[in-house]
Amino acid sequence: MEFLIIFIVIILLLIGLIGCIIPALPGPPISFLGLLVFHFFTNYHFEEDMLWLLGAVVVAITFLDYWLQVYGVKKFGGGRKAINGTILGLVLGLLLFPPFGIIIGPFIGAFLGAKIEAKEDTNRAIKIAMGALAGFLGGTVLKFAVSIYITILFVNQLLGIF
Repeated sequence: MEFLIIFIVIILLLIGLIGCIIPALPGPPISFLGLLVFHFFTNYHFEEDMLWLLGAVVVAITFLDYWLQVYGVKKFGGGRKAINGTILGLVLGLLLFPPFGIIIGPFIGAFLGAKIEAKEDTNRAIKIAMGALAGFLGGTVLKFAVSIYITILFVNQLLGIF
């Protein structure tokens, strides 16, 4: 039975890592859920203080991820259409041009959204797109770092490496 739970945890951790890139999946919360399942349903355990702290970090990173994208767009003069373009561009980029679509898609999506907002000002649209891309990449790096850390905690506890 414990093997089945560990398998489910591994699946949750993998989905969590994928969710760091795909905006529809909340990566760190899914990874943290996997760690909680591992803690509560197996003979392996973590310190409660560490779980509470990690839970707070996951909540903060999830909030910060959305905030960074909005901040990146707004800091460079964009609005709602540029933000929506970033998200749409990411999804289409991943579907149509993997793996490079993860960088190209949000940039093009933000550019097109900003172009609609900025009308004829192409330089401003490029600037907004750069801000959206910076915000997206910053959030992605933070989410990925947290999910990797959670995965390392799992592997360390499972295999007793460190």
